[in-house]
Amino acid sequence: SVMPQTIEAINHAKAADVPMIIAINKIDKPDANPNKIKQDLLQYEVVVEDMGGDVQAVEVSALQKKNLDKLVEAISLQAEILELKANPDRAAIGTVVEAKQEIGKGSVATILVEAGTLRVGDIFVVGSEFGKVRALINDKGEQVKEAIPGMPVEVLGLDGTPASGDRLAVVKNEGKAREVVAYRQRVKAEKKSAMAAGGSSLEILMAAVKEGEKKTLPVIIKGDVHGSVEALLGSLEKITEENEEVAVKPLHTGVGGITESDVTLAKASGALIIGFNVRANAQARDMAKRENVDVRYY
Repeated sequence: SVMPQTIEAINHAKAADVPMIIAINKIDKPDANPNKIKQDLLQYEVVVEDMGGDVQAVEVSALQKKNLDKLVEAISLQAEILELKANPDRAAIGTVVEAKQEIGKGSVATILVEAGTLRVGDIFVVGSEFGKVRALINDKGEQVKEAIPGMPVEVLGLDGTPASGDRLAVVKNEGKAREVVAYRQRVKAEKKSAMAAGGSSLEILMAAVKEGEKKTLPVIIKGDVHGSVEALLGSLEKITEENEEVAVKPLHTGVGGITESDVTLAKASGALIIGFNVRANAQARDMAKRENVDVRYY
């Protein structure tokens, strides 16, 4: 039926002034009633074609793979009407949907190609990282030679893990890539040191407790994938908003194991290190013990 997230999606589509296609799922169930859903949508000014409107509605069963071809047809038709086109002959650009570190593969990013064609061997910049496409894996887990506009692919060959939402752009050569990345990393480092300088040390925290002020806990969060880190940040932000006594201040976040540089930053700013589905490497573990830095695993 029409759920709160359905209403949220309708509001997003209206705010962005884009057309909608309604996919009514689970029609394989004995009690399925697609007509009730179409009527309920009228409350939100969504009038489907059956009701005399111009919004396409497709009744599908993902479980039985029923009418999925009709859903693809509806999307293709809409794209044709809107004249949505991308140039496949230019240098590829795209966006990071998710990024993670995989054993044996290193940093892996899921990229949605928006324009141009991404090919094996291409040199690219993404956020403050760069790489050379070593392999492309499509949504079926198959290796492909190229990815065209609108295609999501896993990209192997990164020198580091980018963040979700980072933009990917193919560049002419490695020299250009290094130049762009060096600049972006310098800007990132400056921001990080500025944040660390403003962070509370443990002594300042203890003094704030005595004075009855709102206490700020600086944290460094490392996770297995960017999605996890973003979810944690969202939760901590909510706690900070709702709590009058304690504020959580994320100084640095990243994907991958806890390193010595994380411990150095934590020591300098009196921060707590949180590892979500990741551990500290041996050197970082020894250093944390030596410098009395608190590392927690979840």
